[in-house]
Amino acid sequence: MDFTQNERLAQITEETIIIGIDIAKHKHVARAIDDRGRDLSKRLVFTNNLAGFKQLLDWANDLLEKTDRHSLILGMEPTGHYWLNLAYHLKAQGLRAVVVNPMKVKRTKELDDDSPTKNDTKDAKVIAQVVRAGRYNEPLLLEGIYAELREGIKLHDMMQEDLSSIKAQVHNVLDRYFPEFLTVFKDWTGKAALHFLKKGYLPKDIQSSSEEELMAEVKRAAKRGVGIKRIQELKRVAETSVGLTVGLTMARQEMAYLIDQYQTIQERIEAHEALLEDLVLHVPGASQMMEIKGVSSMTVAGFYAEVGDLSNYRDPRQIIKLAGINLKMNQSGIFKGQTTITKRGRRRLRSLLYQVARPLSIHNEGFKQLHNYYKNRPDNPLTGKQSFVALSRKLIKVFFVIGTRHCSFDESRMMKDIPSLNKLQETA
Repeated sequence: MDFTQNERLAQITEETIIIGIDIAKHKHVARAIDDRGRDLSKRLVFTNNLAGFKQLLDWANDLLEKTDRHSLILGMEPTGHYWLNLAYHLKAQGLRAVVVNPMKVKRTKELDDDSPTKNDTKDAKVIAQVVRAGRYNEPLLLEGIYAELREGIKLHDMMQEDLSSIKAQVHNVLDRYFPEFLTVFKDWTGKAALHFLKKGYLPKDIQSSSEEELMAEVKRAAKRGVGIKRIQELKRVAETSVGLTVGLTMARQEMAYLIDQYQTIQERIEAHEALLEDLVLHVPGASQMMEIKGVSSMTVAGFYAEVGDLSNYRDPRQIIKLAGINLKMNQSGIFKGQTTITKRGRRRLRSLLYQVARPLSIHNEGFKQLHNYYKNRPDNPLTGKQSFVALSRKLIKVFFVIGTRHCSFDESRMMKDIPSLNKLQETA
């Protein structure tokens, strides 16, 4: 739940102890203050394991008893992945753990001592002071199917990165040993091209092979699509190739290894995407989202992996802010600068929404009309990229309605919700 500033401040009372925790890989540092910012104890250094977590809880409970208080809130910076174990442990114990933006901690650091000095003890107290001021957020600690989706999307991204790396290395070998290959086969990932590369066919090997032998190799991989003219062109470029002629034995081994890696990762990605598609169908509203023309199962899986359970949000604007596509104004007095998006929040979510906005503007009639309206409206027309951002915001609202009401997408209803667009259509 994303509380307002006033709601967060109201939760800090005279009964509250605020504990700030500076997170590290092996040892964390905790400081405790009251609702007025006064220190309640010396710092606590505890290890990042179960014994250390128990030490923290015993220390906190002892402070509650000594000060006769009954409320506890623990704040920390989301430093890398090191904070997750502690946050999930505190949640399992029924305790409230919140996170603070590292930028807020950095800018608050000098308020107490007018010094930019940084150390774990000081940072822990600064974190506690930021929490006391109500400048914290509730962490998105996913559980159940949402946690599975997040880990699944993370693994999918890792495999895609590995696949991109392999592709770049294949191009590297081709550039060195057979730069003309891609003038014959525009896409080396096709069946015939992959077969030639895996078999280690370099210019010297193609020159020494007859057209019949090369055609026989092609037929082993692809029954159709490659004819004698393509084979003749391959032999022609091989004869005039400027590729290296040294280290050929190991070059063939390198290419065979890379093609094996490419095929293995590609198969894993396809199997993993099928698994994610089956998994996301168990989320209420996911099947209705996938019925929207231009929205794939991976888009829906990625969306839920980032935002989690939609029942945790009161308004789609909270998700818009989470994605960092909320608007940022720049004006002072009579000066009015350009309005842009904040780009704060989840970069993966922002990227996913932007990428799906493009096919939506082409293949989905409702979003296509909306895209044209944004670019051609008489007041404040948007550029293409700005329109894609606006479509991303609209898609979040559509997903929110579908995910919370479990209804189907109604294109005409979406268009009716935009009065200015309706007027423009009536005029036309």
